[in-house]
Amino acid sequence: MEKDQRLLHSSSFGAAAAAYAEHRPDYAQAAVCWAPEPAPGPRVLDLGAGTGKLTATLVALGADVVAVEPDPAMLTELRRSLPGVRALPGSAEVIPLPDASVDAVPAGNAMHWLDMAVAGPEIARVLAPGGILAGLWNVLDDRVDWVAGLARVSGSATIGPRDTPTSWRAETADVHRPKTGADARFGSPEQAEFAHGQRRTADSLVATLATRAGVLVMPEQEREATLGRIRAFLASGPETAEGEFARSRC
Repeated sequence: MEKDQRLLHSSSFGAAAAAYAEHRPDYAQAAVCWAPEPAPGPRVLDLGAGTGKLTATLVALGADVVAVEPDPAMLTELRRSLPGVRALPGSAEVIPLPDASVDAVPAGNAMHWLDMAVAGPEIARVLAPGGILAGLWNVLDDRVDWVAGLARVSGSATIGPRDTPTSWRAETADVHRPKTGADARFGSPEQAEFAHGQRRTADSLVATLATRAGVLVMPEQEREATLGRIRAFLASGPETAEGEFARSRC
């Protein structure tokens, strides 16, 4: 994704901050425990914290958390839902924290938006020696037949290669490296999958997909057509036409 396009996508969420807070999934506790496990201490920076989905899990697990989020509307939702958390305006490129002030920097569904040529040195600056950078992604399990069908109907702007377990490893393996070819500030990543089902209805799943960047930046007519195809697909399947069903995996 080109830099200008990445910026357009990454800055699109504020317009849907309330829906994002309501419908986006949280993160598997097992994944949130595993990612920063080698860190030298409990101080954690949730970078690109959004409305606080990952922040809430980190707090529940006892981490000493500070959240940083660039979008004012998303930050407002985070502060509303987690008033006890220190939540600051800022970005991965300009982190409002002192040098060596955190032990781990997890980024939930956010690392692929970062310009690592600039963000890499800044993240390295705030990390203590031995600190950990970790990306966490919630993905749709396209090894399930109806989910694979949903991905086909939705199109790659809605459910892209990094959104499914069959391809997320390859798509995210180099997100820690600058696209400019500059040296990476971090070593080779370890990758792991953790089961994380979430109960959905057809309506809530459509609402969730409507908060994805690729959908948010679509022209209105294209967005309505895309969401209409998804609604029709879900209404046609025995697994998804009525009631609740599990849909995701971390």
